[in-house]
Amino acid sequence: MEYLRSILFLAFAIGGIGLFVRNLLRIRRNILLGKKSNRSDQPSVRLKLMARIAIGQGKMMAKPVAGFFHIIVYLGFLIVNIELIEIFIDGIFGTHRYLGHIIPTHLYNFVTATLDFLAILVMISVSVFFIRRNITKVPRLNSRDLLGWPKIDGNLILIIEFVMMFALLSMNSADINLQLLAHRETLGYFPISHLILGNAFSGLSVHSLIIIEKSSWWFHYLGILFFMNYLYFSKHLHILFAFPNTYFSNLNKKGQLNSLEAITKEVRSMMDPNIDPYAATPEGTIPEKFGASDATDLSWIQLLNAYTCTECGRCTSNCPANLTGKKLSPRKIMMSVRDRIEDIGKNINKNGIFIEDGKQLLGDYITSEELWACTTCNACVESCPVLIDPLSIIIDLRRYLVMEQSAAPQELNMMMANMENNSAPWQFSQSDRANWIHE
Repeated sequence: MEYLRSILFLAFAIGGIGLFVRNLLRIRRNILLGKKSNRSDQPSVRLKLMARIAIGQGKMMAKPVAGFFHIIVYLGFLIVNIELIEIFIDGIFGTHRYLGHIIPTHLYNFVTATLDFLAILVMISVSVFFIRRNITKVPRLNSRDLLGWPKIDGNLILIIEFVMMFALLSMNSADINLQLLAHRETLGYFPISHLILGNAFSGLSVHSLIIIEKSSWWFHYLGILFFMNYLYFSKHLHILFAFPNTYFSNLNKKGQLNSLEAITKEVRSMMDPNIDPYAATPEGTIPEKFGASDATDLSWIQLLNAYTCTECGRCTSNCPANLTGKKLSPRKIMMSVRDRIEDIGKNINKNGIFIEDGKQLLGDYITSEELWACTTCNACVESCPVLIDPLSIIIDLRRYLVMEQSAAPQELNMMMANMENNSAPWQFSQSDRANWIHE
């Protein structure tokens, strides 16, 4: 019977982890469909930034309530999953609490009590998050860009986390009751589990307790495998991608725009006397776009940003355009980029290569109205807890509208015409530019 259990355990592990790796590789492929961008400079600075922001949760406390409970969930899941080590050992070899036999009793008791305590803290925290989403209805968690699957996903992940932690407490409580009945040797210390569920389980038979303990153990284990693979469909990919995203984030000063390589090449070719401006373009050569019209025109960093987005809405709640009723939502921009690159990835999965689907990021997923509502104030970039940069995507899409489609708003076209004719954004003669001195 133990052999069958071990074989079943390994089969689930291989299947679950294999599916997880396959999905992760697909996301990696989708991200690398973006343009190359070199972010290998200043590795020590990047490591410190990742340690402070991703590992140390350095920006979470900007919103104290959400930040406090998020840190509890973060630490809880990080530490509670130490239990996975013992689960895998017991599952493969058919043992029971193997670590309790090989490490000092007081240390094992301390570890199990800590895990027990953190499990209940995680349950309390996700309950608070559920209440904030569905009862008190925090505005940034109930805006129109979260309608449909994003709202369901946000609630579903909280329920999954709660149930998994409850399964852990049930397993521990049943185990300690079996120990009290002298059916098992005393291993571990579970004060919270015993306090919450001890009385409920105390009158049960040994057979019933074993069923509860084994069922909870399997539920927790299979729940972890399910959770791993659910991440592919969820905003909770930030659990994995927050670390590389903060490492590869933009180290330049906020507001400093990058230069387009395509523009630089064009200007250099125009100024190079050795280049024939009338030379025919080689057949099959596709001119490089100015700006971006589809997800694959963005850099791989920007696509990584999209997959890292937590949909927390801090960017949108701090966006002055959104606060004044404009259509722009930086969160929705990131969600739209992720939706588009996912659609491109599914197209490749189905056909082997990308088959033109008649859609583009610009127009079909993000409208020009959203883009021109942006004031480029960098509030969204500043407020993101994992250093996502929605503004860089907005700028690249705007560049395409201006330089490829000449589709800028009238006010902007007038300003650019004045710059060209008068060397100033205002409509007056160049000879009058210095008149302000006389005032």
